[in-house]
Amino acid sequence: MNHPELTLTDRRFGQTRRRDVWWVQPLAVFLGLSIFGLYATWAVFQGDHYHHESYLSPFYSPLLFDTHDHNSGHSWFAGKPDWLPLWFSPAILILWAPLGFRFTCYYYRGAYYKAFWADPPSCTVSEPRKGYRGEGSFPLIMQNVHRYFLYLALVFLVILAYDAWTALWFENGDGGKSFGIGIGTLILTGNVIFLGGYTLGCHSLRHLVGGIRDRLSGAPIRRTAYNCVSCLNRRHMLWAWMSLCWVGLSDVYVRLCSMGILSDWRIL
Repeated sequence: MNHPELTLTDRRFGQTRRRDVWWVQPLAVFLGLSIFGLYATWAVFQGDHYHHESYLSPFYSPLLFDTHDHNSGHSWFAGKPDWLPLWFSPAILILWAPLGFRFTCYYYRGAYYKAFWADPPSCTVSEPRKGYRGEGSFPLIMQNVHRYFLYLALVFLVILAYDAWTALWFENGDGGKSFGIGIGTLILTGNVIFLGGYTLGCHSLRHLVGGIRDRLSGAPIRRTAYNCVSCLNRRHMLWAWMSLCWVGLSDVYVRLCSMGILSDWRIL
């Protein structure tokens, strides 16, 4: 019986037999992450208009020190140290942790590998390289630190939840604070909800709460936690994008209110 000879042929970059518009998704990811990255970089180094009354931008939370002589009421310590350069922003000290969590995220890896590195640009589409090294060698082996960034992300989630609680209390004109709800309160609360859905649906967290056991039936608490994380993990991509867009919206809203362009509407 004769068998046909199978040969492998090199294909040029982008060559594929797919007839759908496969390039739409990587292009959308490229544009979305680029726009967010450019805005976030500007917002971080801009160093101003990061708070408004009881609202604090999540880009600057936790606020270790204020960038100006005035007291925002949100900073943990005294004013900006004199030895720091004028351009230095307090956001630089803290943003590396949430950005590191997203950069090493299992979903985001697959997304920006395709969109920025074309590795590959999409399934069954030729890429501009012949070799494959995977994540078992430097520098991509450092992606394994994702589990440690998870611990930091959980801490930040608690801090942002406290910021949402702070956003419920407003100056009442008598030197005290009164309970209230504004549009900014809802936005900062939504930020915690979307970030919680993204963070608590993390693959590493699922492994932490139940994946290290061979049999979950003998550990009902771990099984329940594993199922809860798995429920969120099924929509991990949706939570990732919703949280990314919402954290940007939160900064934009606080910034526009601080600049006087928007007036925060008090619902209650």
